[in-house]
Amino acid sequence: MPNGPILIIDDEPQNLRVLEQILAGKYKLVFARNGHEALAATRKFRPSLILLDIQLPDMDGYTVCRKLKADPLTESIPVIFITSLADADDEVTGFEAGAVDYIVKPVSSPTVRARVQTHLSLVRAIHLEKSHRDAIYMLGEAGHYNDNDTGVHIWRMADYAGALARALGWGEEQCRLIELAAPMHDTGKIGIPDAILKKSGALDASEWIIMKTHPRIGYDILSKSDAPVFKMAAEIALHHHEHWDGSGYPDGLAGELIPESARIAALVDVFDALTMKRPYKEAWPNEQAIATIQAESDSHFQPAMIEVFIAVLPEILAIQTKWAECEATSRV
Repeated sequence: MPNGPILIIDDEPQNLRVLEQILAGKYKLVFARNGHEALAATRKFRPSLILLDIQLPDMDGYTVCRKLKADPLTESIPVIFITSLADADDEVTGFEAGAVDYIVKPVSSPTVRARVQTHLSLVRAIHLEKSHRDAIYMLGEAGHYNDNDTGVHIWRMADYAGALARALGWGEEQCRLIELAAPMHDTGKIGIPDAILKKSGALDASEWIIMKTHPRIGYDILSKSDAPVFKMAAEIALHHHEHWDGSGYPDGLAGELIPESARIAALVDVFDALTMKRPYKEAWPNEQAIATIQAESDSHFQPAMIEVFIAVLPEILAIQTKWAECEATSRV
C-alpha cells in the first residue's frame, strides 16, 4: 500500500482536472467518477491515499468512506474529503465516517499538496513501524526457535516489562521501547548449538561456558542498528543475566551498573519462566514464584525493584490471565 497511487473520486471532470494538475508529476494518480467505481478501484489499485468528493451520483462520499472502513482490506487507507460542503456539521460527519482530513472547495494548490504529503508521510511511518515490529517478532522468535520456550513467553514477558517500567516511573515512550526490545533478549541463542539448547539434563561446565556466550552474541547482532529500540534491545541482551550482587554474566556487573532495562527484563523473564509450563516442568503457582524471587532479593535481583513488582502484581496477574485466554483461544 505505501507505494500505491492516489485515488481521486469526483463526478465533475473539471474537478478531476484541477486535482490532476496539482498532483501530477509527483504522484501516480487513478480516477473514479462515482461510489461504485471508487470501491472497485480501491480493491484493484490498493491506493496509498484517497481524495473523495461527498456529492456523488450513486452514493454519497460518507457512504463510500464507511464501506472502505468496514472492509479489512481497505480500512487502513487514509481518506481525505474534498468537497464544496462547508458547514461544520458536514465536516463532523466526514470525520465520523472515518476520514483523516477535510478540504473545502475551491481548493488551494499549496493546501492540497501539503495535506497529501503529510498523510502520505504518516502512511510511510506506520508501515515503517510495522516493518520494525515484524523484524522484532522474527528476532524474538529466532532466539527461542531451538529451545523449549514458547513464542507466547516473549510477548507476555514484554507486557510484564512495560507494566514494571511504568511503575518505576518510566515515560510512555520508553515503556513502549522496552515492550518492543524485551522480546529480543535471547536473540544470541541463535549462536548456541542445538545439543546444548535442547539438552534435557543439566549442562556440564564446558556446555555452560558456551551457553554463557549468548548475551554477547545477541549484543553483537542487535548493536548493528542505531534505532532506539535496537539499542535498548542490545543493552538488554548483553546484561539480562547480570545479578545485583555481581555474580552474573558476562561482565559480572553489580548494582546500578547494570542498566535498569536489563534489570527489568531479568526479573520479569524469571517470573514468567517459573510460572509457565515447559516440557520438563509444570507451571509453578504464582505465590511460589514470588517467594523464589523474594528469596533472591539483594543477590539476583534489586530489592527495591522486587518491591515495585509486588506492588503492581494485580496488573501483572491481569496480563498473565489475558495471555492465558489468548493461548486457550488459539488452541480451539
